[in-house]
Amino acid sequence: MNWLILFVAGLFEIGWAIGLKYTEGFTRLWPSIGTVASMVVSVVLLGIAMKTLPVGTAYAVWVGIGAVGTAILGMVLLGDAASTGRLVSLGLIVAGVIGLKLATPV
Repeated sequence: MNWLILFVAGLFEIGWAIGLKYTEGFTRLWPSIGTVASMVVSVVLLGIAMKTLPVGTAYAVWVGIGAVGTAILGMVLLGDAASTGRLVSLGLIVAGVIGLKLATPV
């Protein structure tokens, strides 16, 4: 169950990372409220998941989900470059996250 909680925490990390772009430096009210709410939910869920998961694994997986998801949404929503190097690098992050999941006995 804590792996699912960690995954959802990673999704909320993606939400706040992308949300930062839409806050325009926290000058827009509703995007700012949504972004801050996503930050809080993400960190609270990460903390819950860390009750049983190793801290290094949980944090690395959380960051990996956030980094990959944010980069992909940046390409899809914001027109960020989707070069071969970026895509291969994202694949390596995904491989690392999967490796951590498989190597963690919890």
